[in-house]
Amino acid sequence: MENVRNLTPAPAPASGIIACGVYTAGRRIADIPIEEAGEWAKKSGHVVWIGLLEPDRNLLLRVQAQFHLHELAIEDAEHPHQRPKIEQYGDALFIVARTAQLIDGRVTFGETHLFVGSGYIVSVRHGPSTSYAAVRQHWESCPHSLAKGEDFVLYAILDFIVDNYMPVLEQIEDEVEVIEDRVLLKPMTGPDIERLYMLRRDLLRLRNAALPLVEVCRRLTSADLPQIHTAMHPLFRDVTDHIRTVQEKIDSLREVLAFAFEASLLVGQSQETAISKKLASWAAILAVPTAFAGIYGMNFNDMPELKMEYGYPVVLATIALICSFLYWRFRKNGWL
Repeated sequence: MENVRNLTPAPAPASGIIACGVYTAGRRIADIPIEEAGEWAKKSGHVVWIGLLEPDRNLLLRVQAQFHLHELAIEDAEHPHQRPKIEQYGDALFIVARTAQLIDGRVTFGETHLFVGSGYIVSVRHGPSTSYAAVRQHWESCPHSLAKGEDFVLYAILDFIVDNYMPVLEQIEDEVEVIEDRVLLKPMTGPDIERLYMLRRDLLRLRNAALPLVEVCRRLTSADLPQIHTAMHPLFRDVTDHIRTVQEKIDSLREVLAFAFEASLLVGQSQETAISKKLASWAAILAVPTAFAGIYGMNFNDMPELKMEYGYPVVLATIALICSFLYWRFRKNGWL
């Protein structure tokens, strides 16, 4: 099924209401005020789709009054930072999903809370999140699919959330490839190591945000939720497959970052070893003239070599010969 993406958050109206429309046979027939949503949802063959962005408590209470939503679910929707989950309150489902965007090089998270019941679906967005206007516009052009009901809209939103993890991962993957290419050329600097650590931590947070949706989709395909028609189960299993793909991508990137860090350490150690060998080689070579100078620098009168006519040139030649031999030997061993 075609994926829909919109990476630019839409500006929010002052009221917090993004959209409130009624659909029948997959076609939007009217935009309605919140106060009429409950009556429209009770009409056979009609679905009310409401989108809210960071609503205040008063707006949530207005929605609650229309669909008789549970107070605990309203409290969760009012206060974000919930773990992805699915709860059943009477005839309604309450679902929490985490959204992700890459902003200024860091993965930032938002939340979407979904209320699903007979004849209605309400989405509540908090924090950084992609606009669901693209989902609405796409499926309004496919009324046959949208006519399947509120559980299809739930699938479309969850699929959109999961699909939008991939652009984040693709951008991180591009940066990881740059790190891989650079790590073998020179050891990582302090800022490089800090960036690598932040990427690994962001990937772990993204994994923790995405993976619980597997359990959410598993519940949505179980027989104990009458709000979800059996015909929709394959679609939610498809979302599960997408989540598994995201999980595998995250795990792969985290392993690559770990290998990059280890490779950087090995490159650094190799360079340090090479430098140590060079220093040790030159120290050994310089030790030869130092030893000769130390011996002949002693203040003794009875040193037979001092009276030799060619003693000085012989000593210099001996020093040069030994130093040349050591240099040749170290070069042959790859130390110089």
